[in-house]
Amino acid sequence: MQESRITLTQFMNEEQRKIPGATGDFTGLLNDIITASKIIANQVGKGALLASGKDLNQKIESMANQVMLEAAKMTGHLSAMASEDMDGISVSQPRGKYLLTFDPLNGSGNLDINFQTGTIFSILLAPDAKRKPKAEDFLQPGAEIVCAGMIQYGASTRLIMTTGHGVNGFTLDREIGEYVLTHPAMTIPTEASTFAINASNEKYWEPPVRRYVQECMAGKEGPRGKDFGMRWVASLVAEAYRILTRGGVFLYPHDERTRDQGGRLGLIYEANPIAFIIEQAGGGAITGRNRILDIKPAEMHQRAPFIFGSKDEVDLLHRYHQEYVEGKDPSSYDMPLFSSRSLFR
Repeated sequence: MQESRITLTQFMNEEQRKIPGATGDFTGLLNDIITASKIIANQVGKGALLASGKDLNQKIESMANQVMLEAAKMTGHLSAMASEDMDGISVSQPRGKYLLTFDPLNGSGNLDINFQTGTIFSILLAPDAKRKPKAEDFLQPGAEIVCAGMIQYGASTRLIMTTGHGVNGFTLDREIGEYVLTHPAMTIPTEASTFAINASNEKYWEPPVRRYVQECMAGKEGPRGKDFGMRWVASLVAEAYRILTRGGVFLYPHDERTRDQGGRLGLIYEANPIAFIIEQAGGGAITGRNRILDIKPAEMHQRAPFIFGSKDEVDLLHRYHQEYVEGKDPSSYDMPLFSSRSLFR
């Protein structure tokens, strides 16, 4: 082990010293989450040794949810927890001052093909730590998040985290059982040459999304004046990490199929934590029409469209949505990408 390497424990202790009157509760809670992530990483790494097919996906996702609940429930740092995989909330005893939200195993459907998964979490302050917590306490705009993070389980286990003062990345050194700072002060590259979208949903897209994708696909001869690559790996954690390190934009936009439910991704458990990280790294995160972190959730499992990535690309997409709402969007961009005279044919 190199002496110059900084462990997550050392990093958090140093950050805590900078906060007057810090009690150590937040650091303790983060340690609980980190402990849970190591257990989940170990189980994910066993893969088909535990089960096969859909049984594997369900078994490890259920395990991940239980590990997260048990790791933080009895330590006194939390008031309550809410999980993407639960209908209600889990109240902690003894009771602390923080609320924890998490998606225990995002992308669990990829386990049977041995592809990347991850845990997404956010920490909020309980509105009133003296009374019994209730579900409404979690209905805070993402801008109120105290800490957000995501843990990737893949060839290496990596934690990306922000406490509202920039983004740092840590990699788990399995030999010493510690996360080590490997990606300090992460910022999203401003130059974007890729976009990620599920092109199979093209027929459901709104015109501003179709407009953006058509312009990217037109390459150097088109209005953007350069070639773009298309990506889609169906793992939000993997998509977010790629954008943090390489730039680009991710789109899971509003479309006709998700109109009634409000969107595809969970606002509290997925969009808000990722948006908080992305903004702290200098990027942007919107629904198309509005900033993600400004939305006040109406219920625990509220869904939302989600577009995030390099700031200039997100700003352009926001402008295209505004022009569409105002009736200024060129009608030619309503032509399907896969029609007989489209860019794909």
